[in-house]
Amino acid sequence: MECVLFGRRQILEAAAALALAAVTLPAAAAEPVILVLGDSLSAEYGLKRGSGWVPLLEQRLAREGVPARVVNASISGDTTSGGRARLPALLAQHRPTHVVIELGGNDALRGLPLQMTEANIAAMTEAAQKSGARVLLLGMQLPPNYGRDYGERFAALYEQVARRYDAALVPFFLKDVADVPDAARLFQPDRIHPTAEAQPIMLANVWPELKKLLPK
Repeated sequence: MECVLFGRRQILEAAAALALAAVTLPAAAAEPVILVLGDSLSAEYGLKRGSGWVPLLEQRLAREGVPARVVNASISGDTTSGGRARLPALLAQHRPTHVVIELGGNDALRGLPLQMTEANIAAMTEAAQKSGARVLLLGMQLPPNYGRDYGERFAALYEQVARRYDAALVPFFLKDVADVPDAARLFQPDRIHPTAEAQPIMLANVWPELKKLLPK
């Protein structure tokens, strides 16, 4: 009888250790899931499938040996209001460890109030962080014809949200694309959407900041 009791105690101890490992190990070894919430700039508008910066990101992750999964939830024409409405379901479905927010350009094109755009980006950042994800904001800047004051305040709102929530930030997603002397060659005929040639440059703007957030 004594040997039987000893065996049962050992089994219970082993089971408890296995249960503890089941709780702690998967969380530490979980595969990163990167959710990209954007508009046409991230949805490969006018491009051959697989040539946009998000698919290029997947290729870069593979080369770097980062076993991450990328979910591209970008929709052409989307606004910050649309992204804010869609985000809760995306967080519940994909449970991302990282959320890249690339929205706001269409708000400006439609002349929407800056306060609303900032509030939406702030709400998305807060929701993603509360779900346990790390957030990277992709900032935008406007052409001079929108007016200096509006343009400066628009660009600044990304920095303000990033500072408020301690989120990562790419100050200008289209740096070295929209601000170069020969920028026209990097845009499609509509002068709004970057060409395939511009996509690696866009990724080069994102990658250094995103890499900082990924597991070492």
